[in-house]
Amino acid sequence: MQKIAIVTDTTACVPPEQVQTYGIEVVSVQLIIDNRSYRDGIDITPSEFYAMLRKSRKTPTTSSSSPSPYLEAFRQASRRTENILCLTEPSRFSAMFDSARVAAEMMKNNYKDTVIDVMECTTAAAGQGLVALAAARAAATGRPLPEVKEIAIDIMSRVNLFAALDTLQYLARSGRVPQAAALVNSILNIKPIFTLDHANAHTVALPRTMKSAIARMLKLMDAASAKNEMLHVAVMHADAPQLAAEFQDRISARFKCREIFITEFTPVMGVHTGPGLIGVAFYGEAAS
Repeated sequence: MQKIAIVTDTTACVPPEQVQTYGIEVVSVQLIIDNRSYRDGIDITPSEFYAMLRKSRKTPTTSSSSPSPYLEAFRQASRRTENILCLTEPSRFSAMFDSARVAAEMMKNNYKDTVIDVMECTTAAAGQGLVALAAARAAATGRPLPEVKEIAIDIMSRVNLFAALDTLQYLARSGRVPQAAALVNSILNIKPIFTLDHANAHTVALPRTMKSAIARMLKLMDAASAKNEMLHVAVMHADAPQLAAEFQDRISARFKCREIFITEFTPVMGVHTGPGLIGVAFYGEAAS
């Protein structure tokens, strides 16, 4: 029997092949598009979503988080383990952390031997995905739950995330930035780069093109990396595969990478950012 199972959700942007390799349970977040519900990653793919997003007259939304999907994920995981580590995005971004905690309490009634630890990540998107992958790899070596949790906390503290938005239109539509900011963005053709600092999002640069944004993010990676570190890197994109491939090539040529992969910005994240986003999440470890 597996010692520990890792549970996360589709906001973590973990590539399907990695999910399968490490047996990660992924909770699908529900989307509402033109009054129809879709389960992220099950009923709709990222490419299908972004095509629909461009045509949709109404702003797509995510449904309010419910404990039910987490409860099902915990039940599935409990069939192969008695220890579960669940990683959610920051509670300030959604109610998923609270939903997961409620589901964990509900599990105690009928799964008394199952230990469930719910952790709120201080990063998000592919940053959260890197934390989940590090935890899953540690679990695969047979380490006990407290050690796997400590590894996740350590990686969380070291993950950097930078992302450039092609437009503020979708954030304005969702009410997360003022319409005036989106108008200025459109007129000046700015591609704002933001980062997450302990779950606090803020802008770090305002380049005019996505190619300039990629160049700036490479410089930001330089500043955040130690000289001889080996990097774990996730390049993320929202319906911009060519730019993502270019970004990956430039990172590979510039840094020593223990791993580097491209992952799609899942629909549940793309609802707020729209298509065109390019970003990177990474952390370093000492070269061996």
